[in-house]
Amino acid sequence: MAKGARENVKMKSTESDECYWTEKNKRNTTGRIELKKYDKKLRKHVVFKEAK
Repeated sequence: MAKGARENVKMKSTESDECYWTEKNKRNTTGRIELKKYDKKLRKHVVFKEAK
């Protein structure tokens, strides 16, 4: 069975300790990703960065 290009990554909020898991294609996106998502603790949209 061939191994895919998808990888599970942990996204960490820049303003609180909120985090969640998502997938990224490591063949197309080689750098770390940043997404603007909703933070449940702060109840607003903030930037989430990929954490290792």
